[in-house]
Amino acid sequence: MVMFAQYMQKVSFEKAAKMVDDVTDLAKECVADARDPKCAKPLTTFFLAEICQEEGLTGITECCAKDDSERNECFLSHKNVTQGFIHPFKNPELEKACSDYADNQNSLVGYFIYEISRRHPFLYAPTILFTAYNYEKMMNNCCSAKNNPNFNLTECFVKQVLTLAFFSQKFPKAEFDTMMKITMDIVEIHEKCCQGDMLACMHDRAEFTSYVCSHQDAISSKIQNCCEKPVLERIKCIFMSENDDKPTGLSPQVRQFIEDQDVCKHFEEEKDVYLARFLYEYSRRHPEFSVLMLSRIGRGYHGLLEKCCKTGSPQECYGTGEEELRKHIQESIAVLKTNCEQYKELGDYAFQNELLLRYTKKMPQLPSKELIQFTKQMVAVASRCCQLSDDKQMLCSDGYLDLVVGEICRRQGTDPINQNVCHCCDESYALRTSCIASLNVDEKYVPIPLTPSLFTFDEGLCTTEEYKLQEKKQNLLINLIKHKLHITKEQLDSITTAFTTFREKCCKVDNHNACFAEEGPNLITQGKAILGE
Repeated sequence: MVMFAQYMQKVSFEKAAKMVDDVTDLAKECVADARDPKCAKPLTTFFLAEICQEEGLTGITECCAKDDSERNECFLSHKNVTQGFIHPFKNPELEKACSDYADNQNSLVGYFIYEISRRHPFLYAPTILFTAYNYEKMMNNCCSAKNNPNFNLTECFVKQVLTLAFFSQKFPKAEFDTMMKITMDIVEIHEKCCQGDMLACMHDRAEFTSYVCSHQDAISSKIQNCCEKPVLERIKCIFMSENDDKPTGLSPQVRQFIEDQDVCKHFEEEKDVYLARFLYEYSRRHPEFSVLMLSRIGRGYHGLLEKCCKTGSPQECYGTGEEELRKHIQESIAVLKTNCEQYKELGDYAFQNELLLRYTKKMPQLPSKELIQFTKQMVAVASRCCQLSDDKQMLCSDGYLDLVVGEICRRQGTDPINQNVCHCCDESYALRTSCIASLNVDEKYVPIPLTPSLFTFDEGLCTTEEYKLQEKKQNLLINLIKHKLHITKEQLDSITTAFTTFREKCCKVDNHNACFAEEGPNLITQGKAILGE
């Protein structure tokens, strides 16, 4: 289903399901009699032939006219990720979703896979299937408890909808040559997968897990359980597995990279391999560091040698690198600690408001919905990571925040936000997250005027559903910041107090809307006075 929906994005669910059934039936025939000559053909041939024999499908004539070797490339080139090519997915009403799930569980999950796949034609099939697994689990958990009188169905879905993943260093016992093979294999897998060739992608992922699982003794003692799982589940399990124990006798530091008098000789003669060995040796000694931190360290060491090896006394020059590294690590830890302390003090909602204040100033061009979405994901990262022990916080937070920043940068790539964000997203992978975090106010942004039409004061402000009320207040907060990007904390606190008084007054009277209509302009006048306008 993933493959048919990704190759034929405009095909109906019913036709995709029919093609799935046809290929599945053929697979069953080949299991029963593998000697049948037709079963010797490559899977890609069957797959594309099924598409080409289907009547009534548009846009496939050109590709189906080609032979096998060119047909697949043709279909891949027609995958379309243009915004609006497929209309945005509309989530069904929660009560109806639960009703549909109860009526036909398999069909609903299949439809979910279809809808996600055709909107994301380059996304890994295993990732979609894992997401579908979580979707089914969420539906089962929330829908089965919805008849409980104290149960809030909306809150249940909100809490379970965010599923993120990250990679980290796993195998400190593996030798350098083994790690080089593994990393080069992963690079090659990504090259094929990111081109959207799902069959080649799945084949290479299966070969990778086969190699890792057949060399467990040389790689890790923590992946035996993963290697016993079904093929589709193995690679994710391996990436998410617990870090292996450090080898006994591993020295705490890698002094040869800053004390050896032949550092520049090694750097000049085997540059990439030498830098890879540095990263390998440093990473296996620091399981508490995130991939981004290690990438920044590797990039910093590269820059240090580029500079020092051109001087008259390189050893003296690169000998200062240890102090620079220590300072960078301490600064990164301090930022993380400050954010976690703030989160623990404020809680989810108030901490998200602090993030909205920061990120609306950085990216005022984003609509409220997206600002709320991105900051909500950041709060989820804090919720997950700040409760962990100190040695696991950075690994957790950097990994998950990188995924949020990835979303922001994909948004920047398809629909530009501003020049500052563009600069950060064009920066190296290692630096883009810290670059966006350090952005200040976008001074080129033209503030929106403070008028009654900017704010919606209505019955919704008196809702007893806290989730809806919070989002409504956050929309007002965002519009206020977009009006005055340099708003001070004192000004914001004063306007918040005035708004709270205004809301409480109108929600106490019988006719809420009449009160809002009468008092709203007064609140705006009061806000202008606080802002000195």
